Amino acid sequence: MFLKLIKDFLIKKLVKKSLSNYKPAIIEDKIQTVGLLIDESYFSKESELVSEIVSAGIQQKDIEVLIYRDKIKKKDTFQHHFFSRADITLNPDFKKPEVKDFIEKPFDMLISYYDVEKPPLTLVTLQSKARFKVGFSTIDKRLNSFMITTVAEKHQEFVSELFKYLKILNKI
Repeated sequence: MFLKLIKDFLIKKLVKKSLSNYKPAIIEDKIQTVGLLIDESYFSKESELVSEIVSAGIQQKDIEVLIYRDKIKKKDTFQHHFFSRADITLNPDFKKPEVKDFIEKPFDMLISYYDVEKPPLTLVTLQSKARFKVGFSTIDKRLNSFMITTVAEKHQEFVSELFKYLKILNKI
């Protein structure tokens, strides 16, 4: 419990400091690769979300998913890469190489699919090398280039609104 508070404090401090001079990148090209960061504590239908994105025009092979869960039990199985607060050091840095790879990958678009702000998720969103970041309007406005006002449970509405605006912006 105490370690969780310390990690959260250090992550929030790093995020706050980094956001003070953070400028979101501007993407000129069409969106082809998508990184999907999901908080499975509140939303467990990641396969349905991926299917919605595929039906909107992004190829399955161009979508990479990273799942966050507050606590991971040994018997839990995942079909995508995952992490928890336990995978973050006190620096704060990530222990798992798949999380580091996800952060370093220059996606055309990162979808931060969480509507409750948690320090580990904001850290991944902030550190991501994605060129265009999309998320919910309930999260810090400085993290994402584009925000949608809805709740995480309404994934069909989120995807339809997102792709409606991406077409208007001529990104797909």
